[in-house]
Parts: sequence; structure tokens; C-alpha cells
Amino acid sequence: MTERSVIYGGSLYDLAVEEGRTGQILEELTEVMRLFRENPDYLTLLLEPSIKKEKRLELIEEAFGSSCDRYLVNFLKLLCERGLLREFEGCRETFIKRYNRDNNISEAVVTSAIALSDEQLKALREKLEKNTGRKIDLTSRVDASVIAGLKVEIDGKQYDGTVSTRLESIHRKLSETII
Repeated sequence: MTERSVIYGGSLYDLAVEEGRTGQILEELTEVMRLFRENPDYLTLLLEPSIKKEKRLELIEEAFGSSCDRYLVNFLKLLCERGLLREFEGCRETFIKRYNRDNNISEAVVTSAIALSDEQLKALREKLEKNTGRKIDLTSRVDASVIAGLKVEIDGKQYDGTVSTRLESIHRKLSETII
């Protein structure tokens, strides 16, 4: 994340707070990011210097003008005008971080060898919320290399109860003992 994305994303967040639209704009930022990821050629088109700036702004208006908050549409146009659309993801991350801070939300990532059921994810979320005193935005990942158990990353801390980590620990201890 660059300094520019922190400044621009923070400014959009401040405006959203003033207007009482943080939740709505957050949802729309996420949707726009999904669209950019699914359609990288569209983002490339919006960054193409051989296309007149006015035409690129029209493309943004056509794509988002009727479906997104006016502040977000104008924000996208501002980034386009200044050649900063590549900073959009960082702006979104800044917005999310400030939103989460202000709303007592922590992002957590759980990694398991197999996909967890909805009931398991709900139980884990509830346990994490109880332990942290914060609302948890939980993302689940599958990584067969963990073998079994769970690894949870939350607020910069990692809690690792995976079999692979335990086996690595045993291997290290055995190697140290033999040498």
C-alpha cells in the first residue's frame, strides 16, 4: 500500500463517515474491486493514455454511475483523471482498515487441510469474538499441506495448531538431539 492510496482511501473514508455511508460504500468498493479483478482488460482500458481522458471518465460513468454511490463514482473518476486507478486496491484496503477500526472488527484468516463447514466456521467465529471482544470478519482458506488442525491469523498474531507444524517441531527436536 502506497502513501497515495492511504491518503486517497482515507479521504474517501472521511467523506463516507461525514455522509453516514461507510457501510454502503464499503460494499460497493468490494464489488468494484471484484469487477476489476474479473475484468483486468477493463482496468487496462481505463489506464490507456491513448484514449482521451473524457472518454475514460464516460466509461466509468456508464459502468458505475447508476449502480454505485455518487461519491464512489466521483472517487473512481478522480483516480482515473490523476492516473491513479492502480492505487484503487490500496485505497480500498485503507478504507477497510479504518472502517474495521471504527467498528471494532478484526479480520481473521483460518487455514485448514479441508474446507470447514458453515457450522464450524460459525463456531470458530463465535469463539474468536468471545476471546477478542471484537466482531470477527473470518476468511477461510484450504491448504492440504497443514495435514490436519487449524492455523488462525488475527490482528497480526498467528495461532498454529496444525499437524504439519507439530511434526516440524518434533523433527527439529530430534535433529538437535541426534547432533
